[in-house]
Amino acid sequence: MASDFDLYRPSEEHEMLRDSVRALAEAKIAPHAAEVDEEARFPEEARDALVANDLHAVHVPETYGGAGADALATVIVIEEVARVCGSSSLIPAVNKLGSLPVILSASEELKKRYLTPLAKGDAMFSYCLSEPDAGSDAGGMKTKAVRDGDHWVLDGVKRWITNAGVSDYYTVMAVTDAEKRTKGISAFVVEKDDPGVSFGAPEKKLGIKGSPTREVYLDNVRIPADRMIGAEGTGFATAMKTLDHTRITIAAQALGIAQGALDYAKGYVQERKQFGKPIGDFQGVQFMLADMAMKIEAARQLTYAAAARSERVSEGSGKEDLTFFGAAAKCYASDAAMEITTDAVQLLGGYGYTRDYPVERMMRDAKITQIYEGTNQVQRIVMARNLP
Repeated sequence: MASDFDLYRPSEEHEMLRDSVRALAEAKIAPHAAEVDEEARFPEEARDALVANDLHAVHVPETYGGAGADALATVIVIEEVARVCGSSSLIPAVNKLGSLPVILSASEELKKRYLTPLAKGDAMFSYCLSEPDAGSDAGGMKTKAVRDGDHWVLDGVKRWITNAGVSDYYTVMAVTDAEKRTKGISAFVVEKDDPGVSFGAPEKKLGIKGSPTREVYLDNVRIPADRMIGAEGTGFATAMKTLDHTRITIAAQALGIAQGALDYAKGYVQERKQFGKPIGDFQGVQFMLADMAMKIEAARQLTYAAAARSERVSEGSGKEDLTFFGAAAKCYASDAAMEITTDAVQLLGGYGYTRDYPVERMMRDAKITQIYEGTNQVQRIVMARNLP
């Protein structure tokens, strides 16, 4: 084997990207993170900074004006933004989630129409799969689409939609043939300004308060037939393929939140003194930090390996066990993030329990990563069914 083989690590370009995103996040996003959380407002400062630096939707191919970043680069962007603000990391993450069905399955005309403004930063994308009675059982959705000449008419309610009301475009899954069950579900692009589209009140959430989560109401929404993504009846398959790729972005978000908590706790324990010396000198504290760092590194390796598989699948490889690795990365990283952020609060003691310190916010933000894009209980089912 050649001695200059760069074994099992990100490229120099990926590390340069990390450095630039971290610098931007610390300068432009971190100063507003606590306020965004406290006021439960959308992080406009983060969106402006990400758009100005072409980091809001790095996954969009160059053909449509995007950066054409690979899956690992996208993970690194999300990870570094999440390190300082979980809410802000959902801008690049959900832009990928919402638009990936278009990239995977849409006509070339639809790709140009919707990916170009996304790449420019003129629009955001959201993903509408879940419903009030169809969460883990997404195939049980009730939203329907009925053909009417050269149009489809959509009726239904989508729930738990991230960035709803802020995003301009929505990938909506709807039933076009109820007798075919999941093979009777189709995907469509719905625009925010389409007549009949409206939004519920923002949910009052435990964490990621800066990213609005709202219901999307579709009341006799008439859209041109050419806004169907792929062929009729292929929507559910597209939705599942999408999640294979985008669960890795949730792993990245969890990883970033966990890293931010560890970084803050490391600094704190060197400054906080008890019994005449820094608490970081006590072995019990050192063991906690060691376990936190170990779990983060394990989560990072699994997440990056999954991202590499995602990229190879996107390039045409069909032998990458992506379903297993995407689920495993999301499940492990989010479980680790919950443990690590909880330990960070513990290390700060009473201070960690207050909103004056960021680890309390990080602990709240970490919780959702165990739930959305498929609960970790569902991820374990997915893994068991797709053992490599």
